[in-house]
Amino acid sequence: MRLRGDVSDDEEEDAVMDPALLSSSSPNGAAVAAAVASPRLVVGYALTKKKVKSFLQPKLLLLARKKGIIFISIDETRPLSEQGPFDIILHKVTSKEWQQVLEDYHEVHPQVTILDPPNAIEHLNNRQSMLEEVADLSLSSFYEEVCTPRQVVIMKDPSSIPTAVAMAGLTLPLVAKPLVVDGTSKSHELSLAYDEASLSMLDPPLVLQEFVNHGGILFKVYIIGEAIQVVRRFSVPDVNTYDLLNNVGIYRLPRVSCAAASADHADLDPSIAELPPRPLLEKLSRELRGRLGLRLFNIDMIRELGGNDRYYIIDINYFPDEGQRSVSTRDVSLPV
Repeated sequence: MRLRGDVSDDEEEDAVMDPALLSSSSPNGAAVAAAVASPRLVVGYALTKKKVKSFLQPKLLLLARKKGIIFISIDETRPLSEQGPFDIILHKVTSKEWQQVLEDYHEVHPQVTILDPPNAIEHLNNRQSMLEEVADLSLSSFYEEVCTPRQVVIMKDPSSIPTAVAMAGLTLPLVAKPLVVDGTSKSHELSLAYDEASLSMLDPPLVLQEFVNHGGILFKVYIIGEAIQVVRRFSVPDVNTYDLLNNVGIYRLPRVSCAAASADHADLDPSIAELPPRPLLEKLSRELRGRLGLRLFNIDMIRELGGNDRYYIIDINYFPDEGQRSVSTRDVSLPV
């Protein structure tokens, strides 16, 4: 995570602390908390070990501490009401039990901000419901057109896929995505189907989306409250007539949206590299925050090649992994 201003190596070493030390369940927790001068904001977090490692970077902890923000680990084995007090609860735990814990806690402590409400996050765990809100938007009268690729959902029976695709009027090639997004690597495994005969080789439940040529560039739009940050990523190359005539079968696509695929400093055609207009992103962010009920998410957006500024939203992710992000945190004030 990049921060405004440099942080010296000595300061960074000071900021390297085991997040568990900030836990209210830790014997050192009170001492560490007391060392923070007049904290203005207490953030309780319930994250996986992987998420803690990627998100609670030393520089973030240092900058937060300077701004009077402390992060305290939530012990999921203890009643939430016995921990804190918190101003914000930041979480990425998907179990039904945890969802109920948060709902019960918020009823008693409505003043605490939950980032984000579990029922709103759940909307993004299904790629069919995920894009429904986008499909209902009508932004073309304001700025450039924003839409979603045409798609069909297949719940079971792979042999029915060719018929379902034909009835939906979809054009090959098609991008195949698992229907359920559950945080596992498997839920992010994408494939490209070139021909009708290969469709029956796919494994439902899944979503099939028409592939849209987009110059091989993906825009990842990170939304944190009203703040917006956009980065470029190399994506799947365009598909031409030669490709369609000379490729058959199912091709596994690489994980193109990770930070290693950054295209921010690449020598690109300006018409392809140009970022989506800021007014469009601001309008889109406001609409989606209102419709989804989320304040911490990102959208994956592409611009159709030669499509007169037609943009497609192809995915929405809640609290994306740090490995996928390259966001400049100009401040650490969290949306409340």
